Amino acid sequence: MLFHAVRAEKAPAVIRETPAKVRTRRLLGTAKEVFSRSSTAVGALIIVLLLGMAIFAPFIVDVNPRGAYQMPRDLSAVAVPPGTEGHLLGTTRLGGDVLYGIVWGARLSLQLSLYVVAGAVFLGLIVGCTAGIVGGKVDAFLMRIVDVFLSIPTLVFPLAIAAVLGPSFANIVVALAVIMWARYARIIRSQILQVREEDYVDAARVIGDSRFGIIRREILPNSFTPVAVQATLDMGHAVLLGATLAFIGLAVAGQAEWGTLVSEGQADIVAGRWWTSTFPGLMVFLWALSFNLVGDGLRDVLDPRTEGR
Repeated sequence: MLFHAVRAEKAPAVIRETPAKVRTRRLLGTAKEVFSRSSTAVGALIIVLLLGMAIFAPFIVDVNPRGAYQMPRDLSAVAVPPGTEGHLLGTTRLGGDVLYGIVWGARLSLQLSLYVVAGAVFLGLIVGCTAGIVGGKVDAFLMRIVDVFLSIPTLVFPLAIAAVLGPSFANIVVALAVIMWARYARIIRSQILQVREEDYVDAARVIGDSRFGIIRREILPNSFTPVAVQATLDMGHAVLLGATLAFIGLAVAGQAEWGTLVSEGQADIVAGRWWTSTFPGLMVFLWALSFNLVGDGLRDVLDPRTEGR
């Protein structure tokens, strides 16, 4: 008996990870797998560089006293090419500094992406979760509303809002969020309908878990992966749509914004002043490309049906 007691005392203690540590370890493992892909790493690097430019904008260019997001005008240097008269990337035909518009336009693009995607995800999750969990007539009614919004062409609704409320950054955000939420509602609803039929959900019912507990611990956490992937892709898509709306005149005139710069420079291309549209257009391209690369990497890792898995 004494021998067994000594053996028991010397036995190593079993270290059990808490659920929080398990989730953290899995998250770190997933992140490592995602960013081990060269294309995803390149996309993440571009995002970091553009975010750095947006964060440190006041240290890169002098802030315009009339407002940080208002293009400074230099009427003594109108439509000068890059590197001329102290303008590294040249100026527009109105004397606006292209470098200033690109740097502060990065901040507006970051805000546009975050506000639009956050608003669309929030609305989509509320409607999609309600439809998938409640079901029945509520599900049918909400999905018909979703079908109506999905049938509206992407640019028609923002144009209607801008016509009623006037051109502004806030109106563009609201218009894009309202038109994009239906996609998230459809995604989360389909995932909930699929997940609630899984074996581990049935096992939770058998052991006596409450309906609310099953929804909170089993169904919802395992339904968000496609939403996260779609949100990453839409971060770049929102900038493209915002630039499109700014290009057709729904942004505030004279604003330091990539789409506005491209719009102002469309007449300059014919005159050979290519820099006004080229540099901001390149920023829009890089922003959208980087988030698409990261989104594709997330989809390949998190979706077991893809070949990359």
